[in-house]
Amino acid sequence: MWLSGGMASRIEDYALLSDMHTGPLLSRTGSLDWLCFPRFDSPSVFGALLGTEDNGRWLLAPAAADAVVVKREYLDGTFVLRTDWAADGGSVRMTEFMPVGDRRASVVRRVEGLSGSVRICQELKIRFGYGTVVPWVGRMMDAEGIEVLVAVAGQNALMLRGDVLPTVTGDKLAGDFTIAAGERVDLELVWYPSYRPGPTRIDIDAALAQSVHYWSDWASRYSQDGEYAAAVQRSLLVLRALTHEDTGGIVAAPTTSLPEDFGGARNWDYRYCWLRDAALTLESMLTHGHAQGALHWRNWLLRAVAGDPEDLQIMYGVAGERELEERQLAHLPGYENSAPVRIGNGAVGQFQADVVGEVMVALEKLRRAGGMEDLFSWPLQRALLGFEEKHFDRKDYGIWEMRGEPRHFTHSRVMMWAAFDCGVRAVREHGLDGPVERWTELRERLRREILRYGFSTELNSFTQAYDGSQAEASLLVIPQVGFLAYDDAKMLGTVAQLERELIDDGLLLRYRTETGVDGLEPGEHPFLACSFWLVEQYAHSGRKGEARALMDRLVKLCNELGLLGEEYAMKADRMAGNFPQAFSHLALIRAADALRGPERVSLAPAGPAVPGGQL
Repeated sequence: MWLSGGMASRIEDYALLSDMHTGPLLSRTGSLDWLCFPRFDSPSVFGALLGTEDNGRWLLAPAAADAVVVKREYLDGTFVLRTDWAADGGSVRMTEFMPVGDRRASVVRRVEGLSGSVRICQELKIRFGYGTVVPWVGRMMDAEGIEVLVAVAGQNALMLRGDVLPTVTGDKLAGDFTIAAGERVDLELVWYPSYRPGPTRIDIDAALAQSVHYWSDWASRYSQDGEYAAAVQRSLLVLRALTHEDTGGIVAAPTTSLPEDFGGARNWDYRYCWLRDAALTLESMLTHGHAQGALHWRNWLLRAVAGDPEDLQIMYGVAGERELEERQLAHLPGYENSAPVRIGNGAVGQFQADVVGEVMVALEKLRRAGGMEDLFSWPLQRALLGFEEKHFDRKDYGIWEMRGEPRHFTHSRVMMWAAFDCGVRAVREHGLDGPVERWTELRERLRREILRYGFSTELNSFTQAYDGSQAEASLLVIPQVGFLAYDDAKMLGTVAQLERELIDDGLLLRYRTETGVDGLEPGEHPFLACSFWLVEQYAHSGRKGEARALMDRLVKLCNELGLLGEEYAMKADRMAGNFPQAFSHLALIRAADALRGPERVSLAPAGPAVPGGQL
């Protein structure tokens, strides 16, 4: 167990908690190593994930060196974590969650004695501002005359309530207590603005019941069916957990700077909302029993991109903020010394030609499900197509946000084709107004261009960029948007080239980083979403056995709680990159749907349109 002086746990050893406003990570050793209050993208309160305990954490675990986790699981269909520990002398159960439904920014940790007696160690080191700000900490009486611990620094305050409070020991709060069979200790750490009165005490039993009811009710709307139903349900839950309750914006991950290459510099801040991820999430929710949720995501999309189309960004803050300037935190050593640690994301200023296509494809599927356009949504889509036309010949940085020179990436051009294709179908099939002849002309120009410059007859494969010779996994999206059939000869040739060039220990790389195309030092691991795309391709092109074998292998890479990271280091047998990763879970859902077959997946009715004033 990490009691002091150590480094963070392996990425896959973390559990996600969520109140749909932020997403802390709790290790198997009982250490809360990552917590940003009150929002996903707020500065961390606990930042040990990116350094050591000196950067902030909250440990609550059996003190004995021989203590082991016997079982760790979420209560079915929830983000309420239950961990059973055994140690010499007894056993305990910990139940940990974030209350949902009452806008309370807090983490609850309950310890129950199951047998014998067990000594529990508690260490609390609060460090606001990504580990830079040491708060004033003191004991005080709350409004009900109950002793609490309060930590204050600037505008932030934390209050610890509990049956057994730690004491100030050096630069941290620490204390042990013993719990016997049948006994229970409750602790709640709650954030609030320091200039307001502290929150009143909550009924933890009621909060637990409310949280269990919320999550299990939400999860029950997905009718489980098929061999991967549990993995799909957990993936849908992850998408919900990463979605801000108020705004509908979904963050790509709740973390920043978990490395794609251990010890390297491929460390990015994913606590923001990518249009691409939001659009794909809309599709997943729409096809799995959450049509009203799909409208919520659509409305976030529309608000985020509202305004002059020339101001379009690929990502936004949780509430649609546009200023996401990237900077480095030199005081943090990084996860396993993977520096630099970054906050903000410099890719926000990139032109990525595929993004409008992803948005248009998702909104077309919403139309097919019966979602009505309002006074705002269709005019905005027309404006987005005008943006695409204005930038028709412009090179871009691609889906992987290359930091090298812009190019005509084949995937980007295919998604631009998909954008105009959706515009044409909106007019011809749904009766909306628009310059359909012009959009048809642009769509056909793109098709001819892609087949001429994006396909290599020598390789019998589509290529990463025009007139190139390298493969790229995003080419697997070509049939997903209807540009070609999955079993088209050109796609089959492309798959063969991907298998030759990008398979690494049985999984698929995004591209070969040693080519220097991304402007960074080479080195990363297979990107899990790409391998799920390959499952989908196999399933739709007569290779069901290989699809199922690869799917089985990928699902086994989930941790015991069903969570997936961004990449997987096969030789080291561990996850890499930010965690849990929405894109991985989105691709898992698509792959499972492909294996179930089209007759088993249907669009849910989307309900009435949302009036423009209620966006």
